[in-house]
Amino acid sequence: MTLPSDKGDAVGLSAADYDAFCRFLRERTGLSFTEAKRYFVDRRVSERMAAVGVDHFRKYLNLLRFQASGEELQLLVNRMTVNETYFFREMYQLDCLVDAALDEVVRGREPGSRVRIWSAGCATGEEPYSIAITLLERWSRVDDFEIELYASDIDSHVLARAREGIYEERSLQAMPHDLVAKYFTRLDDQRWQIMEELRDSIDFSLVNIADPQQMANFRGIDVIFCRNLLIYFDDLGRREAASMFYDALSPNGFICLGHSESMSRMSSLFVPRRFPDAILYQKPQS
Repeated sequence: MTLPSDKGDAVGLSAADYDAFCRFLRERTGLSFTEAKRYFVDRRVSERMAAVGVDHFRKYLNLLRFQASGEELQLLVNRMTVNETYFFREMYQLDCLVDAALDEVVRGREPGSRVRIWSAGCATGEEPYSIAITLLERWSRVDDFEIELYASDIDSHVLARAREGIYEERSLQAMPHDLVAKYFTRLDDQRWQIMEELRDSIDFSLVNIADPQQMANFRGIDVIFCRNLLIYFDDLGRREAASMFYDALSPNGFICLGHSESMSRMSSLFVPRRFPDAILYQKPQS
């Protein structure tokens, strides 16, 4: 297998090999790639084959299937995912969280009880940190409850960056300057690091949301942010993920999807809720 050129020439996997690879990746990770992504997939597979010194695709596929540590599959997944985000992205959903949704979630709960929020597909951490800052700045009852923030991704590299909490100006483009000054330390002309207290307040973990065993670790979640993640799944994968998110949520809990996504196309388990700021999807009480 030859490495792809920068001009987009047709190279790499045969039709049968491409189909076998996509079926394998979908089964293991939930990620789904069509023929339209052929060049992208060829390049990533070629890069990893060259890195491990394998010259035949079937040998590489066997390595992915049977390597006990799973290290190579993780490295390949890290190359297959796109992780572009920034602070306060789709801010209207954060507005909805603190202006309406959380007040419903805690209705009838005793002060001091737990509120669990999960950022699924957190990439380099901008989303969970944005949630934390929004809660501290704008939710009037933030001190009344024990808030647990979870963040997960399938890409181990971006999780390491999220835990480190160092960002360049592009990531902070939508954040007011006073909040940058309040929650970040400037490292140099190009980089800022979020304060240690916030870094320590979020539980980052490597999670494949297509894996029922890993998803079973998440229960009693009150709000899930899963924005622009399920677009990488096929229809069956989205339905399966929606069912597992349903099991993870507490009764009356909410899930937030990306602006172009609709739960009604994936599952009938959730009730659409139209708030002034956003549409969220709620798990019924019973």
